[in-house]
Amino acid sequence: MDFTTILYEKKDRIATVTLNRPKAYNAFNSTVFREIEHVFSLIEKDDEVLVVVITGNDKAFAAGADLTQVAGIDSANEAFKFVRDIDAFNRVEDLKKPVIAAVRGLALGGGCELSMCCDIIIAADNAIFGQPEINVGFIPGGGGTQRLPRLIGVPRAKDLIYTGDKFDANEAFRMGLVSRVYPLETCMEEVYKLAKNISEKPPLAIRAAKIAINDGINMDMRSAVAYEARCFETLFWTEDQTEGAKAFVEKRKPNFQGR
Repeated sequence: MDFTTILYEKKDRIATVTLNRPKAYNAFNSTVFREIEHVFSLIEKDDEVLVVVITGNDKAFAAGADLTQVAGIDSANEAFKFVRDIDAFNRVEDLKKPVIAAVRGLALGGGCELSMCCDIIIAADNAIFGQPEINVGFIPGGGGTQRLPRLIGVPRAKDLIYTGDKFDANEAFRMGLVSRVYPLETCMEEVYKLAKNISEKPPLAIRAAKIAINDGINMDMRSAVAYEARCFETLFWTEDQTEGAKAFVEKRKPNFQGR
């Protein structure tokens, strides 16, 4: 498939998905949603890809929904179709491989929501986050009312969603939304260092960790700990676990094969 609103490339077992509507500050329309859905479907099936980076450009990760399309929606059926397209964000969150959001510039509305679907958010020091939908008569529709409270707490999330206020990378870091902040000039270099680090870990263990965290967060503690134990148990019979233990004893770097 030839993409028109994103760029896709693979290198060193790392896939990069770049939102590519620079004149629109990478705003989301139905085409962007469908292309995200499709590329993440391809990534899921591609055993060569171990880690995914999703990014935009220096000015914008994504500035939210394309209001030129939203303003033209005049029927319940069209509204339903647009909301259904946003389900592409769930495809990102559900990917069994780690996804890093590299946020530079604006991450507003759907842009902030897409970043929250990723496993790790790395921000450049010029990043601006926010859920400003309230200012045009909407609420977040791509998971913002659900993911933001889980990540930063209910009172702070309500404050930001009710006011539509924007916040910078350092504030996002203080909230716990962002795990690392780097200067714009070195941000992508640091993102790929992190991606390479993760890509060298045992893929089955990374997958088990992601499943345990994402599924367990919605369970009570006793159920979640029991679920973690089941995920832990499955790794005893992997070749990578045997290789990791052997390499530790032999004081050498392990050679993980994803088996």
